[in-house]
Amino acid sequence: MSLNAITAPLSFTRPVKVTLSVAVFSLMLGLVGCNKAETPEQSADADMPVETTAPVAGQDATTDGVAATNNDQVVTIYSSRNEQLIKPLLDKYTEETGVKVELVTDKTGPLMARLQAEGKNTPADMLLTVDAGNLWQASQQGLLQPIASSVLESNVPAKYRDPKGQWTGLSLRARTIFYDPSKVDAAELSTYADLADPKWKGKLCLRTSKKVYNQSLVASMMEHLGEEKTEQVIRGWVDNLATDVFSDDTSLLEAIAAGQCEVGIANSYYYGRLLDEQPNFPVKIFWANQESTGTHVNISGAGVVTGSDNPDGALKLMEWLSADKAQGIYASSDKEYPVKAGVDESDMLRSWGEFKKDDINVQKFGSLQTQAIQMMDKAGYK
Repeated sequence: MSLNAITAPLSFTRPVKVTLSVAVFSLMLGLVGCNKAETPEQSADADMPVETTAPVAGQDATTDGVAATNNDQVVTIYSSRNEQLIKPLLDKYTEETGVKVELVTDKTGPLMARLQAEGKNTPADMLLTVDAGNLWQASQQGLLQPIASSVLESNVPAKYRDPKGQWTGLSLRARTIFYDPSKVDAAELSTYADLADPKWKGKLCLRTSKKVYNQSLVASMMEHLGEEKTEQVIRGWVDNLATDVFSDDTSLLEAIAAGQCEVGIANSYYYGRLLDEQPNFPVKIFWANQESTGTHVNISGAGVVTGSDNPDGALKLMEWLSADKAQGIYASSDKEYPVKAGVDESDMLRSWGEFKKDDINVQKFGSLQTQAIQMMDKAGYK
């Protein structure tokens, strides 16, 4: 992480907390080096930002006819979401409410290390990131505070929220099977576990096990199948690999299109973004596990930072992000699924058909993350 990303000054209309000392700054650098949290892939993803500290444009205004207090006029977000994807939502919030948003973007690991180092002096009000595993880690490190919100309880199903109220999901992302229709009949496909069958020998592409998305997928399999069966599946995947694992899902999907492999596992929004650029992209989507547990889904989400000066402002923004308008933008612009039931999906998402989603509580992805990592290591999944 660049020094500018750590020390860049933020502009506030509310009091700024104490500047970090040299000692704390050094601690931050150390924590960044040793932090083991997920680092986003190097692709145009919802969690691969360019390091920046920039305000979301907007003017001071009123909300529902009531002037915002000084404390409500700025919400500072530490975000691992791609700025180009999340900024339109935040601009809309500023336009509607007059509340400005300071957006500090970086990878999840460095952001969590920064919060640890800043402690009560942090300027951050909200942590916005991807994968329940990351949010669970942040809560375990004491970086997020519990909140109570009838709005979030109404908009977001309990299985996509922390049982202790420290974080909430804001969008859904499905991780499923993709295939080359010129070589694979969809009738041959069924489950994630079936991809360990020898019939897929030399035909399977996978993303690296070092990424949290696959760690969460394996954690869900451990919950459903048990440890012994899950380890057998992972070993079968490794035996069936057509090539080395990929660093990102976009490269994996392009490898299927290029004939390097015939099947693979990826998040559906990567596929949607490729279709935006290449409408005739020669890869098809298949919803996994429809006759059993359902397709694995994860979340992007947020929590209120423990040291926040403006927890009420952060909570109001989270509630707005969980409501119909913002949920529709997630579906249309980000190619992610709304976390709130009943929100209209985009034409592209509808074209992929309805599918059964795994009903697991996503906090399991965090609690089983260490075991999942150890299991993938043991099975030779790099």
